[in-house]
Amino acid sequence: MALNVMIVDDSLIMIQKLSLMFTELGHTVVRVSKDGAEAVRDYPQFKPDLVTMDITMPGVMDGVDAMTAIKAGNPNARVIMVTSHGQEAMVLRALEAGALGYVLKPVVKERLSAMVDRAMAHVSHR
Repeated sequence: MALNVMIVDDSLIMIQKLSLMFTELGHTVVRVSKDGAEAVRDYPQFKPDLVTMDITMPGVMDGVDAMTAIKAGNPNARVIMVTSHGQEAMVLRALEAGALGYVLKPVVKERLSAMVDRAMAHVSHR
């Protein structure tokens, strides 16, 4: 199933890598947001099927805060966190706040694909 995806990341390299992986997996990137505040603003307009959210970003909102704000207005929003090693506490906070999973940097396409499948299956069984 082809999905409309929103990528939230402040790293241009990470955005390019994720965009390429999603394209290769048959999905469409409908929006790229460079920080949490932009993601919260853009989500209602684009209503993506899935969001990948970097945990650490500049600005007043980290990825967990941005995801929490998005889910407050859109309880069925599907969010996968993108994280670096050593951020276990942030990942746990994200999962408790409603993230459907996470992928570690450097992101591997097979792991991303498996996490997308898991996230989509998780929501459809509610």
